[in-house]
Amino acid sequence: MIFSRSLAGLALSTLLAGIALAQAPAPAVQVEGAWARASVPGQKGTGAFMKLTAPQGARLVSASSPAAGVTEVHEMKLDGDVMRMRAVPVLDLPAGKAVELKPGGFHVMLLDLKAPLPKDSTVPLTLTFKDAKGMESKLELTVPVAASAPGAQPGAAAPAHGHKH
Repeated sequence: MIFSRSLAGLALSTLLAGIALAQAPAPAVQVEGAWARASVPGQKGTGAFMKLTAPQGARLVSASSPAAGVTEVHEMKLDGDVMRMRAVPVLDLPAGKAVELKPGGFHVMLLDLKAPLPKDSTVPLTLTFKDAKGMESKLELTVPVAASAPGAQPGAAAPAHGHKH
């Protein structure tokens, strides 16, 4: 009888562990190559860039940083002959497909900078995601600040972010 109770307890704990594993959240959104463009004194905005992959699919619903008064997800695209930038309410991350946030495309915009972001420093950035079930998760990043994308060819100029809002 003692053996069967122990066996039943073991079976129950194994079953409960299996249920807990089944309910565990899907792997978080993966971030690769994150960086933010360096700024100079008086510059009020800059961009942060990275590659995001959500194995189960998700949506980037917001971003924040203590270094900026306003942090938004933006899109730049050509409208006729004019490059336009606008905030987007959400950015879809299809399951398993890498979405690149890059200069001239989707990016995280840091506006109303509280201080310049010098090259070779870092900036904290929090990304907020929602999965297909509406579950929200946050990802805290420490993003390196650089003059250009890591691995970019020396002398290859990236598109400037010198615009006014």
